[in-house]
Amino acid sequence: MSSTETTAPNDVTDVEDSAARVRPVTGVRSTRQRAAIADALSDGDDFRSAQELHEQLKARGESIGLTTVYRNLQALSQAGQIDALWDGTGEMRYRNCSSVHHHHLVCRVCGTTVEVQAEPVERWAAAIAAEHGFSEIHHTVEVFGVCAGCRATD
Repeated sequence: MSSTETTAPNDVTDVEDSAARVRPVTGVRSTRQRAAIADALSDGDDFRSAQELHEQLKARGESIGLTTVYRNLQALSQAGQIDALWDGTGEMRYRNCSSVHHHHLVCRVCGTTVEVQAEPVERWAAAIAAEHGFSEIHHTVEVFGVCAGCRATD
């Protein structure tokens, strides 16, 4: 159990600890809802949909609307505090991620995701940008495939 995880769903101290962990989002105030969402995301390193997070929050006894979950996930993603990616079905999925720039390998079958740092991708992106006169580039790379575990069950 992490130091901020709680057994009581509405433990005020836990929510305050979560709020302290959430970095401020420019122009958006820190709220109890955002802290609860950040805390739920910290309970694992798998990508989850807004609906899955909403269900997890409800199970904890949190009263947060689905629209609020979507809005906060979007703000946290835009601020670079969480990773967001489209899964194979077209749905956005979210998770806490390392703060260093990285890419993802994603299993199309089970959703297993692996963070990878890939210097060749960085060099390729910089070269393509320079070739076309772009600067201040930003990119995300998600490579979808089938993981070894899912291949073994075929």
